[in-house]
Amino acid sequence: MTRWCSLRAIAMATVKLSLSELEREYRAALQEYLLQGEEGSLHKGYELGRMALTLGKGVLDMIALHDRASVDLLFQSSASADPVAALKRSNEFFAEVMSAFEMAHRAFGEANAALHHLNETMENEAKRIAHSLHDESGQLLAAIHIKLDEIARELPTQLRERIQEVRQVLDRIELDLRRISHELRPTILDDFGLPPAVEFLSEGIMRRTGLKISVQTEAITRLPVAIETAIYRIVQEALNNVAKHSRARRVFIRLSRQPNLVCCFVRDDGVGFDPNAISSKAEGRGLGLLGIRERLNAVGGSVQINSAPGRGTELEISVPLEV
Repeated sequence: MTRWCSLRAIAMATVKLSLSELEREYRAALQEYLLQGEEGSLHKGYELGRMALTLGKGVLDMIALHDRASVDLLFQSSASADPVAALKRSNEFFAEVMSAFEMAHRAFGEANAALHHLNETMENEAKRIAHSLHDESGQLLAAIHIKLDEIARELPTQLRERIQEVRQVLDRIELDLRRISHELRPTILDDFGLPPAVEFLSEGIMRRTGLKISVQTEAITRLPVAIETAIYRIVQEALNNVAKHSRARRVFIRLSRQPNLVCCFVRDDGVGFDPNAISSKAEGRGLGLLGIRERLNAVGGSVQINSAPGRGTELEISVPLEV
């Protein structure tokens, strides 16, 4: 159905209305529909619903706005000569306004489902690459060690020492490849669940960075795969942020579960920052906050960031569970 469009509507969509301006436009459009019942007035209601969304107004806000406008207008004799018809038109107008909210909700659900599918696809691909990297590189390095042994037996002692140096380099490469493989997709997460995987991740980061990381778990058993993966990746991103930006010495992680909720708490004693100052997408991406929120959106979770300059940073993450 063709939606109402005019120069006035385009201007209203372009210029952000205040709540009072929105209410005046709403009242005028509702009055027009009560008096004339024309389709064009319904279209205006839909556009006003869209504008209310851009203003960040919720369903309860719109109910209150409609109630104020309709109560005044329905008591006007010109609009309420036939009270039953006027009430019916008022309800029709409000339903059209709320259809914009319904469409936005549906679009959000579809986007969320697409994001969830994308995350699953990326995790499956990461798992494939990690297993391939671990298995194939391990076999290749083992074959190189065997060949070096064969070569070393035919060389004088001095050159055998050089071969030993090569072996040490290969050992370091093997350790790095194993670490990269585990970070891409830790098999311990698939095999044993979230707490062991987070502890394993923390141990690796402590070895590399010198951070002191303590992990506490409370009543955490196996969780749905999508939730385990999301929380693991969020903790991984949070620890990477600490290592890169916070200048912290200690990190505390707590995983806990309630009957219908799993919670993750990450706190560091670093330099902190002002969360209100992280307004642009570029800044949020630099701290990994966009990725954290996107992963949580995919599983219906939320994050609360508590920080201030000089006071460290806390992430409070919660993800609902189906019971």
